[in-house]
Amino acid sequence: MTFPPPPFGSEGEHRLQQNMGSADRAARFYDHQVRPCLTAEMQEFIDRQSMVFLATADSRGECDASFRAGPPGFVRVLDKHTLVYPEFRGNGVLASAGNMSENPHLGMLFVDFTHHHVGLHVNGVAQLYLDADLRTAQPGLPNDVGPGRGPEMWVHLTVEEAYIHCSKYIPHLVPAPRSSNPADRPKDAEYFTGSHTAPAGPVVHGGYVEATRMTGQW
Repeated sequence: MTFPPPPFGSEGEHRLQQNMGSADRAARFYDHQVRPCLTAEMQEFIDRQSMVFLATADSRGECDASFRAGPPGFVRVLDKHTLVYPEFRGNGVLASAGNMSENPHLGMLFVDFTHHHVGLHVNGVAQLYLDADLRTAQPGLPNDVGPGRGPEMWVHLTVEEAYIHCSKYIPHLVPAPRSSNPADRPKDAEYFTGSHTAPAGPVVHGGYVEATRMTGQW
C-alpha cells in the first residue's frame, strides 16, 4: 500500500527522520505544532514583533539570510493566510527581493528575545509589489511603517505553514538605548573590508544588550 506524503516537511527531512529514528517524534510535532495558516495567537505574536529574520534562495538554490526591523507590527497580518512587510531603500543590491523574483519561497523567523523567549517560523510564497500598487489593493496599509521614510516596495506572503521555535536556546536580551558609535568605529562600508577592526566592548545591537551569560548556557 502506498501512503500519501506527510502534509508538512520536505522529502529530505522525512528521509532523515527515518534514518535517525525520530519519525514518531516528528509526526507528533507536525500534528500538534504546525499549522497551514496563522492562528489567532500567531497573528497577535507577529503584531508585537519589531524584527524578523529572512531566508531566501535563488533559482539555483543558492541561499541568503537577511534581517528586517521596524516599529512593532511593521510586518502586517492581512488575514490568517496573508502577511506583508515593507522594503526600504538600502544599498541597492536587493539580494532578498532578487531571490524572491526567481524563487518565491520565503522563510521568516520571528523571535521574542525579551519576554516569552519563543520563536515563530512562517513559510510561504512571496510576491513583490510596488508601494503604490499594493496600496491600491490594500488601502488600509499604514503610512508610518518606517520613521521618516516610505517603502519602495512590499513583500506579500501567502502562508503555507507556521510553527513554533522552542525557547530552550533563545538568549535573553534586555532592551537598552542605542549607543552612539565610538569615534574609532569604522564606517559601515569599511567595517569588514577596510584596515580597521571593531573595538571590543559590550555587545549592543539595535537597542538590545546581551543579558548575563552563564558558562555553557544562556
